[in-house]
Amino acid sequence: MARGAATAPGILRPRWSLPLNTETGLDLPAEPDWDCPLQITLTPELLAKTLMDTAAAVHTGWESCVQDDAVLNQIVAMDDSGQNSVRLVEQEFADEEEVDAVWHDWTLEICVGRVMTIGHWHLRNDSPPVDWEWHARQAEQAFQRACVLIGRRARRGLWVEDAMPRELPPRSHRH
Repeated sequence: MARGAATAPGILRPRWSLPLNTETGLDLPAEPDWDCPLQITLTPELLAKTLMDTAAAVHTGWESCVQDDAVLNQIVAMDDSGQNSVRLVEQEFADEEEVDAVWHDWTLEICVGRVMTIGHWHLRNDSPPVDWEWHARQAEQAFQRACVLIGRRARRGLWVEDAMPRELPPRSHRH
């Protein structure tokens, strides 16, 4: 005798049978259609905790906090409806309090409907290259994962950057 699965208290049905629709009492098709809509509940907090856990700052908003004149690079992915998007922005801006400090920031914006969940990975321009690589990689990975939410797949690519001007460090003499 085939092992069964419980569908209701005291009722067993074979595992190979079609699931029973409890509203109509009819069997459902063997498999859902590929284009049947799926629905899940997401909150900004869930997005922040799962995609932006390594970000230096995370917040929500009704509009972008990115200043267009500070943007160095950006990439945007949108769903078929055009109502949901994921954007990764690389920007640089001067610190308002420290006149000599310049910040480099990778911003991930996830826009679902009108609600934006925004994460920032930022560091000072004079930070070591290993920190730059880590921050960039974290933001890129979060972007790749967020694209899945809107039915898109993102792959890593190559970026060509101009060499950054470097000041020579002060010379030291051994005495």
